[in-house]
Amino acid sequence: MSNRSWSDLSLRTRRAVVILGVVEAVLTVAAQIDLARRPAALASGSKARWRVLIMVNLVGPIAYFVIGRRKA
Repeated sequence: MSNRSWSDLSLRTRRAVVILGVVEAVLTVAAQIDLARRPAALASGSKARWRVLIMVNLVGPIAYFVIGRRKA
């Protein structure tokens, strides 16, 4: 594994990392807010479990929005 620093990355790669980080943060916050406002009956499974799963990188918030919410 190489020990590359931030300055060793190309401008394109640095932009991609920043954009993906922002997307992940926005999705995580949106999922947490939605879960907090959603009644427990409209969540697939326990809200406590979803709180933890949403924190799993980019996969958690996407999983919550795809399978974690029930229709009213």
